[in-house]
Amino acid sequence: MTTLTIAAAQFAPVDDTAANLRTVADAARTAAEQGAQLLVTPEYTSYFTADIDDRFVAAAQPLDGHFVTGLRRIARSTGIALVVGVAETGETSERFRNTLVAIGADGAVLTAYRKVHLYDAFGSRESDRIEAGDPAQLPVVEVEGVRVGLETCYDLRFPEVTRRLAATEHGAADVVVLPAEWVRGPGKEHHWRTLLTARAIENTVWVVGVGQAPPVGIGGSVALDPTGTAVAALGAEPGLLVTTVDTAVTERVRAVNPSLALRRYDVQLRD
Repeated sequence: MTTLTIAAAQFAPVDDTAANLRTVADAARTAAEQGAQLLVTPEYTSYFTADIDDRFVAAAQPLDGHFVTGLRRIARSTGIALVVGVAETGETSERFRNTLVAIGADGAVLTAYRKVHLYDAFGSRESDRIEAGDPAQLPVVEVEGVRVGLETCYDLRFPEVTRRLAATEHGAADVVVLPAEWVRGPGKEHHWRTLLTARAIENTVWVVGVGQAPPVGIGGSVALDPTGTAVAALGAEPGLLVTTVDTAVTERVRAVNPSLALRRYDVQLRD
């Protein structure tokens, strides 16, 4: 049985990558002081404006650029692992990648997950500026003996994403962390919390959703146990949520409700 203490930093990134890096550094120091072993920050932590336009493309950096190099330095200095949303340089000069980078406490880059499901909904079109990630990605990393799966924002509306991360024959994640910029709008708070809860219940897996604070995002960061019970939550204001994932809880839940093992269908990639 293993445990992992996770901190979720809820804030509103700005259009200044240096300022955002300082925010991450402050959050990492505070999280480490509170015993966290992993800090997760929102989608678009490195750079954000309300409109996804050419400014994002210009602000995007490669994974060996200043921002991720700074994240690696923060991880080493605080002794805490990180999962951070970044605008990564794309393959063409007109687009960028919406990426989550996972960094170990030693500063090593563990993986980079490029968002698969782009937010072409509710009047937005991420695909106008963003390159979609490869659907075959299976971003699961190990932190202190706990397997952590990664997905991003709009991925949440596609239940097969979490299923692949959690299923034993695929990712076998003990916890799924989901950085987001969940845009405000009618019913959006209800969608966010309901979908996060559903992903926890149907996969009997821990789920930690990390949202941007207003004015564009709804906040609402939450940690859910494998029964879908919220064990820690934030409102709309910036803050730091700290929770401990315990795989012993997962085993007890799955002994009573073995739905993940009893399922009759698998997830396959579309051509």
